[in-house]
Amino acid sequence: MSASGLAVHQFRYEQKSYWRNPTSAVFTFVFPLLFLVIFASLNSSSTIGSMGGLAYNQYYVPAIISFGVISATYTSLAMTLTIRRDSGILKRLRGTPLPASALLGGVVLNALVVSGLIAALVGGTGVLFYDVTFPGHWAALIVALAVGAASFCALGMAVSSLIPNADAAPAIVNGILFPVLFVSGVFYPVNGDSFLGRLGALFPVRHFVMSVFAAFDTRLPSGVGHGFAWRDLAIVALWGLAAALVAVRRFRWSPSR
Repeated sequence: MSASGLAVHQFRYEQKSYWRNPTSAVFTFVFPLLFLVIFASLNSSSTIGSMGGLAYNQYYVPAIISFGVISATYTSLAMTLTIRRDSGILKRLRGTPLPASALLGGVVLNALVVSGLIAALVGGTGVLFYDVTFPGHWAALIVALAVGAASFCALGMAVSSLIPNADAAPAIVNGILFPVLFVSGVFYPVNGDSFLGRLGALFPVRHFVMSVFAAFDTRLPSGVGHGFAWRDLAIVALWGLAAALVAVRRFRWSPSR
């Protein structure tokens, strides 16, 4: 079997393993939906003055889509790879005929599929229940989600290589992520000219949020060629490339002692 065929085979295994752990699967989907329902309901009649009176939920739903994708890629991969490395699973798999590219490819494909499901679920909920309008920027949305998901997969793998053991994984992964989420305007809009806006612009989360929001921005013309935030997409892609280089150089198959 070719390496790509083995990666697909590993992906099927990862999918079965993922859905047979309902607690992990449910929380991956519940957290974005929970944040969506709470904040979108509280601010259903609010507008954003700095965005020309744009409805709050028109901004917030794309932001929560971004959060869901980050949770399914960065958080999930960093946790999963660290736990498997610390328990010796990665070391044992490395000693089998399964190529490393197929093993990691299956794990990444699983994260990408889950992130796509979360994006569809959150976006559909926003459109159906919270008066969010999608202006038809399908190409821009698909490109933003693909670039963001791939980049945050790379970031998750890079961070996993820096975590010393499984016990430290939750603190390090979430300790890095949640402060960045808040300064990047995921849960509330942040003016780009403010201190928090400039601070958030140093990290890829804000640029990912803005690239997804651009696909939902009703102020832009409709059509295939509109809704792209090229500068933000380029920054997210550069972060992903840098993270991939770190992951390749520092990735460990054996637990540290």
